[in-house]
Amino acid sequence: MSQEALESNEPETPHLDFAGTTPYEDYVRADVLTHLQHTLSDDPGEMVFLVTTQVMELWFTVIVHEWETAAAALRGDDLPTAIAALKRSTRELEALNASWKPLGQLTPAQFNSYRSALGEGSGFQSAMYRRMEFLLGEKSASMLVPHRGAPRVHAELEKALHEPSLYDEVVRVLGRRGYPIPDAVLVERDISLPYAPSDAVEAAWTAVYSAEGDGDGELARLGEALTDVAELVWRWRNDHLVATRRAMGAKTGTGGSAGVAWLEKRARKNVFPELWTARSHV
Repeated sequence: MSQEALESNEPETPHLDFAGTTPYEDYVRADVLTHLQHTLSDDPGEMVFLVTTQVMELWFTVIVHEWETAAAALRGDDLPTAIAALKRSTRELEALNASWKPLGQLTPAQFNSYRSALGEGSGFQSAMYRRMEFLLGEKSASMLVPHRGAPRVHAELEKALHEPSLYDEVVRVLGRRGYPIPDAVLVERDISLPYAPSDAVEAAWTAVYSAEGDGDGELARLGEALTDVAELVWRWRNDHLVATRRAMGAKTGTGGSAGVAWLEKRARKNVFPELWTARSHV
């Protein structure tokens, strides 16, 4: 076989010569991402803690994007787009939750070897995680206080505090679909406060699931997508609790919280509560 024929059978060589940075770098900004790790101790375990925390922040960012997409779609009564965004977010939540695995085996001695590097730093200070919580209906004006020194972040959180949560938009869809949701829930409630369970919303979900095969299938699919999200949020909180118990027991949290006791309280709360209680009545 000729040399020309041999060369023609070889796979094409990718384009390797670029005038500046690669198109991949221009799009992903990998060089920026991989040089954001500045450890503050000599312990080799701090690197995995720092990188894992940064990865969590990136997952928070994309999940907020999905839930805001879903909320906007619900405002326009576009349930298929909302359900698609929620379903994507469940895969992202699974990846987020897996982030605890590198940290879940930390012994107290291993964590203590670099814990002092955190100072008063704590995950509850994460602005993007706070936006996730606000979208879930877990509103709290006091959680804006740590961000007063960062005007842009504070403004974004204040805006999110006073906007309808993802679940507020869901409840409004139920009302527009003819379910008897009172004005006290739909329009009179202060949406900057935590969402409180409603008997009327529970009755609406009970009716949705009871009539699942009689025309409310789309709402039932929305309910199941939301339930998947709620379950994974619950798993996130419990995995956080277990990882903290293993690493530091019942000691005070790095940010001055009650540590495990505070996380236990958070883990007991159900997201989208009526979606769980309604199941007892179907």
